[in-house]
Amino acid sequence: MFGPGSFSIWHWLIVLAVVVLLFGGGGKISKIMGDFGSGLKAFKKSVKDEDAEKAKLEADRLSSESAEKRETVKG
Repeated sequence: MFGPGSFSIWHWLIVLAVVVLLFGGGGKISKIMGDFGSGLKAFKKSVKDEDAEKAKLEADRLSSESAEKRETVKG
């Protein structure tokens, strides 16, 4: 019925059991995976906030440099 290299129903049941064990069922592993996801979100947010802060500082620096140049030209 199944040729070489194809999965039998037992293979699919084992894969399903592993997926449920890792991501569902309320066990320790699912909590760990949830914590990992939360940590990854927090990391992404902090990187995004840091990039925004750097961009703001760069914009402030550029505007202050241009203001200094205008004062030099006037004076």
